Amino acid sequence: MISEKLKKGSLLIAEPSIIGDLSFNRSVILLADHNEDGSVGFIMNKPLKFSLKDLVPEINSKFKVYNGGPVEQDNLYFIHNVPNLIPGSIEISNGIYWGGNFEVTKDLLNSGLLKKKNIRFFLGYSGWGINQLETEMQANSWILYKNIYGKNILSIAGTSFWKEKIVELGGEYLIWSNAPENPILN
Repeated sequence: MISEKLKKGSLLIAEPSIIGDLSFNRSVILLADHNEDGSVGFIMNKPLKFSLKDLVPEINSKFKVYNGGPVEQDNLYFIHNVPNLIPGSIEISNGIYWGGNFEVTKDLLNSGLLKKKNIRFFLGYSGWGINQLETEMQANSWILYKNIYGKNILSIAGTSFWKEKIVELGGEYLIWSNAPENPILN
């Protein structure tokens, strides 16, 4: 399942050696864009203690909001799998879309037409400048993984997603699957 090259729609699995990095330790990131100018992604497995209603009171939804990454954490972003309902969205790949008309999205949420399996919200995003992600890949900070889940990743990627991917990788990674998040505290 490991891919050969960086491209939008791929998953980045944090190497177990990224210990102490508060932003990316045990993260699985969906790469939303990757081009010659840099890369953008969203951490899929780190829910925050906020619900959508906590951040946008006019939305009557208790959907969890996730930590998308360390960049622009005062901005709300979303990905979804219903481009037919949310105009102006940009396809990432395999039926997953980024953004779109937020007013329409609010109406859809308030009317109950969007389910958790359709949309995920993030505070902030993960971003890399020109060649920065490639450099991190060469330094073995990330494992590149093909998104085999397509649009279903929204209902699959939970808090245990990193551990599940590490177990799937097997071999030398297995020992990390049950290690404490911060081995110093062990």
